[in-house]
Amino acid sequence: MESIHPCLWFDTQAEEAAEFYTGIFPDSRILAATHYTQGMPMPAGTVLTVDIELRGARLMLLNGGPLFQFNESISMVCPCESQAELDDYWEKLLSGGGQAVQCGWLKDRFGVSWQISSAGFGEMFANGTEAQRERWMAAMMPMVKLDIAALEAAWRG
Repeated sequence: MESIHPCLWFDTQAEEAAEFYTGIFPDSRILAATHYTQGMPMPAGTVLTVDIELRGARLMLLNGGPLFQFNESISMVCPCESQAELDDYWEKLLSGGGQAVQCGWLKDRFGVSWQISSAGFGEMFANGTEAQRERWMAAMMPMVKLDIAALEAAWRG
């Protein structure tokens, strides 16, 4: 049985986005593509969907036209093992017209929201004391791109 996976609705950039994303993340690949046929809303031969795998996660990218736009209510979470990895993904996802937001969030050039953070933060935050969580949040809130060392220092007090 196939796993449940997200579908991201693009206007006409699904193929471009698939190449962009699989070019950023190691162990990623384009799995398959489908195309519109006669009688469908876009010209026959236009890419309809592209299935990709990013670091083991499957996504479907759909060319559905301009009806829907991305917003921050859905975001891609990218846990990183080091500051160097975080910096690399941050810069690559911003390339070509992305926008840095706040607290480790950015929008890529397609409008997809990403959370670029440290792999250990979720567990730290879940298992810490109230004082640790407060210090960590106070340090994180003014950040745009996350600084792992500064957040760990705030955690330690």
